Amino acid sequence: MSFFSFELDPALAADPVFDLHRRGKMTMSATVPLASRDDLSLAYTPGVARVCEAIAEDESLYPDYTWTANTVAVVTDGSAVLGLGNIGPKAAMPVMEGKSVLFKQFGGVDSIPLCLDTQDVEGIIAAVKAMAPSFGGINLEDISAPRCFEIERRLDAELDIPVFHDDQHGTAVVTLAALRNAAKLLGRDFAGLRVVISGAGAAGVAITNTLIAAGVQGANVIVVDSRGIIHADRGDLSGAKAGLGAITNISGRTGGIAEALIGADVLVGVSGGTIDEEALAGMAPGAIIFALANPTPEVHPAVAHKYAAVVATGRSDFPNQINNVLAFPGIFRGALDVRATTITDAMKVAAADAIAAIVTDDLRPEAIVPSPLDPRVAPAVAAAVAAAAVRDGVARRTPAPAPAQARQPV
Repeated sequence: MSFFSFELDPALAADPVFDLHRRGKMTMSATVPLASRDDLSLAYTPGVARVCEAIAEDESLYPDYTWTANTVAVVTDGSAVLGLGNIGPKAAMPVMEGKSVLFKQFGGVDSIPLCLDTQDVEGIIAAVKAMAPSFGGINLEDISAPRCFEIERRLDAELDIPVFHDDQHGTAVVTLAALRNAAKLLGRDFAGLRVVISGAGAAGVAITNTLIAAGVQGANVIVVDSRGIIHADRGDLSGAKAGLGAITNISGRTGGIAEALIGADVLVGVSGGTIDEEALAGMAPGAIIFALANPTPEVHPAVAHKYAAVVATGRSDFPNQINNVLAFPGIFRGALDVRATTITDAMKVAAADAIAAIVTDDLRPEAIVPSPLDPRVAPAVAAAVAAAAVRDGVARRTPAPAPAQARQPV
């Protein structure tokens, strides 16, 4: 039996999800003709040798004459895949393929899914560094906390191309965009919002840092993990959580989620747990609730609407989907277009502001962020990110008049 002639379980064969995923969701295509001897001599030997020699003499030519200027590696170890947990690299591949097709569809960015058969921090770092010359950027995906913080920090410091952990920063960017618009809609002072973040993993840490970088006062932010409110005097904190303890909850509030929510204007759930309705009752009137766990939000929207004027989830079947696809294609498009060496906080904030601006003229409680399918999003984000990269001095070229486009398959 050949590889492609295997028989599926009849129940799976009748499932449209499995039908769509069969043989994967992506392929590779040549962008140059290979129909004649002349074509071969230009695309491969002997012509290719001239390009190799030129790059060997001047490595700055490398992005101009290879695919790297428009190609990102989507890297995972399968340790924190969606809401499925540590399912390993092979089971993670359908998600990474999906990420790659989203890159192409929404940002015109080529990408390759790479599922690593190691969950060792040093092994992942070494593998990505060894592969980095083949790519113009690295998108880390579905790597569990706290390991993801060290992996991203080290790779960002040691590589001269953008490294972006989407579970952290993609979520944070879209959350910031949504919160800016929710505050605007409700006439709230963004900087003065009292924010509770339920969850101190990859997304929770990044959202906290991004909101503070965007102007929310750290003193007014409370982060809650599985052991309760994070505060500077907790003796069990280390790493990223210790960092949160130093910049948030300056009043030193203690307790659990119910105590944290007393008087809060905003709840951002990225914990995967369930928050009791009694705890929500302690929030300030006309609150904002973002319950982002997938597939089951921390608070069902029907319950959240009892206490909140604006509600968002991570799901596509409710209004206000806070989805990373609003961020990462445009962020990488903009970073690649100016050949940025890194992705700065200012670039992330610029991306969030661009997303928020898309719905400025149609802002309402059920539309604080644009649809992931809105074609305006990625170009707007790319332009904002590219401009911010130039301002921050991390761009190696000025933005093109229009977003760069990859050569199309022949």
